[in-house]
Amino acid sequence: MRSSSLSLTIAATSLLLLAAIPAHAQASRTWVSGVGDDANPCSRTAPCKTFAGAISKTALNGEINCLDPGGFGAVTITKSITIDCHEVFASILNSGTNGINIPFNSFAATDVRKTVRLRNLNINGIATGLLGIRITGGSPITGGTVIIEDCLIDGNFAGNSSGLFDERTAGGQLFISNTTVRNTGFNGIVIAPGGGSVAGARIDAAFDNLRLENVGLGVAALNNVRLTISRSVIAGNNNTGIVASGALAQTEVNASNNVISSNATGVLN
Repeated sequence: MRSSSLSLTIAATSLLLLAAIPAHAQASRTWVSGVGDDANPCSRTAPCKTFAGAISKTALNGEINCLDPGGFGAVTITKSITIDCHEVFASILNSGTNGINIPFNSFAATDVRKTVRLRNLNINGIATGLLGIRITGGSPITGGTVIIEDCLIDGNFAGNSSGLFDERTAGGQLFISNTTVRNTGFNGIVIAPGGGSVAGARIDAAFDNLRLENVGLGVAALNNVRLTISRSVIAGNNNTGIVASGALAQTEVNASNNVISSNATGVLN
């Protein structure tokens, strides 16, 4: 009887320990591959297929990398994370939809950094895409930083299409470098706190070595934006190269060492 009681006690303890172990612990670094599977743990030896599959298995402030060239699908980012596929061709095809959504309202209150880093990604709307990157959010999540490096956003022509649209209402930061936005039906990059209809908290932005080609309107800074553009080419666009509007709140644009050429209008304030 004593032996049976001991066995039952050990079995019960084992069950409690198993219950305390998470089924899929999140990793600080995960991997995607063109021949991966989202049922995998997204490790280097068992990579996932898509960014959407990998993000749920990546820890807060962690990083997703690419093992080999591939198309890794549209993704919605709801926590501080890095997607970095430098030296590997990594594509997102966003036919009829947005390529990357960053809704800061969906970030946890405990997410202190509120920072998204995107590096070396090709986002291709293949003529029917809406927005290459859409950034939204407001109260109760304030601020947030988006860093975009070495990316290409191309081929968005459906609806009110844009390469990037930042419409946060609670302010934040946007940094873009070594990036090309081209071939959109309407806008290249729009920063419009509050979506443009009302003024949100200020968005501070800095663009360096940016190329905007064959878009409708190149860069629009609307309603409470402080923007610096340097060493960039804004050319061959069907509308204005740079628009700065402060109809609802103050907007400041500082441009230096840029080429602004062959647009319908160069700069409009």
